[in-house]
This record gives sequence, structure tokens and C-alpha cells, in this order.
Amino acid sequence: QGQFVESGGDSVEPGGSLRLSCEVSGLPAGRRFMSWFRQAPGKSREYVATILRDSGWGYYSASVRDRFTISQDNAKRMVYLQMDNLKPEDTGMYYCAVAHVDYSSSQSADHDYWGQGTQVTVSS
Repeated sequence: QGQFVESGGDSVEPGGSLRLSCEVSGLPAGRRFMSWFRQAPGKSREYVATILRDSGWGYYSASVRDRFTISQDNAKRMVYLQMDNLKPEDTGMYYCAVAHVDYSSSQSADHDYWGQGTQVTVSS
């Protein structure tokens, strides 16, 4: 149940763009909110964005709003994170996860299935 495979991480220069993908399978019934989190070395996991699967509506942390866009495919098998104007502070391992609460939450404890992550490095 709840298997996610992230991909798309890479090394880019500041100002560059990346598109992360999360392949979703075995999602428990009724789970409506999927999120991206990130974790930099030596730091705690940080919330990035959430998508409401019913409508595609996105929620964002203040640090990425207006630069990142969360989306999904029509079949809802893929969740994407388009990242533009990347900054060095965006560096980290990016994870997708599904919320076990029925609202948009920025708390990692409210998410119970996680992928293995994909590495994003922003450096000149």
C-alpha cells in the first residue's frame, strides 16, 4: 500500500528549473491530499507544497510560493513539482507523501506513506 517513486532530481545552477515526478500506486482509499517535502543535510524535514487530488488545487509554503507549482496528471497516477527560479536554499532531498488527515497539512506527522526521495542540488 502507498508506494511512491520520486524522480527528476538533478544538479542545476541558481535560476534554473527542474520538474520532479512522483509515481503513485496503492494509495489507500479516501486519501485526498498529497504533498512534497524536502530535507537539507543536517536540517529537519521542511514542507513544500500540497495538492488536493479532487480539484488539483495547490497549497504552498511561503518560501516556494510563486516559484513552484504542484500538479497531477488526469489519471492521478503522477504528482509533479515544477520548480522555477531555483535558489541554493532549495537544495535537499525531495519526498512525496500522502496525508492521513483530510485537510491540507504542512506537518510531516500528518503524512504516513513516503517515497525514497530524489536529490536536488542548486549550486553555481
